[in-house]
Amino acid sequence: MPSIVFATGNSHKVKEANAALNGAFEIIGLRDIGCEEELPETHPTLEGNALEKARYVHQHYQVDCFSEDTGLEAEALNGAPGVYSARYAGPANDAEANMNLLLNNLKGAENRNARFRTVIALLLNGQEYTFEGIVNGQIIPVKKGSGGFGYDPIFMPEGFNRTFAQMSTEEKNAISHRGQAIAKLRAFLMNEGMRE
Repeated sequence: MPSIVFATGNSHKVKEANAALNGAFEIIGLRDIGCEEELPETHPTLEGNALEKARYVHQHYQVDCFSEDTGLEAEALNGAPGVYSARYAGPANDAEANMNLLLNNLKGAENRNARFRTVIALLLNGQEYTFEGIVNGQIIPVKKGSGGFGYDPIFMPEGFNRTFAQMSTEEKNAISHRGQAIAKLRAFLMNEGMRE
């Protein structure tokens, strides 16, 4: 089975990606290639950050890889936290603190519409490609569910009465922003990128 490096230190994301790719490829994380350092994220856009991380890993470890950046964009907050979602409440990347700050900032807001957006950047055979996934939904006022990670307990996707944190990995992957982007990546790898 061919393997490809996912330029992330987040084991939850690696697990989700492997589940979404359904055995077509083996996804390995940064620790598997000996990369322990924090990857740079200095751009004001998801696209910029995803490309920056993939380029860094490709340059320093000489491997084909893909990276992603994801943002939760709340309409009432003009798209915040957006590109700063992971460190919304500070540099500690604390999911609970991030959720609590977002809920506090939305207190009293009638418009709770939001969307998750993922951009994947792939570096393969010297070429760069990007893939995007978007899911619309609502920020609910109280956390529900114990699955998932990040903002999953307060995000209810459109057309569902459960949060991402109340869904199985398979259910979430079928509709999520990251699942959509990874499905596009998988189709590309199957059709173009990793053919024998």
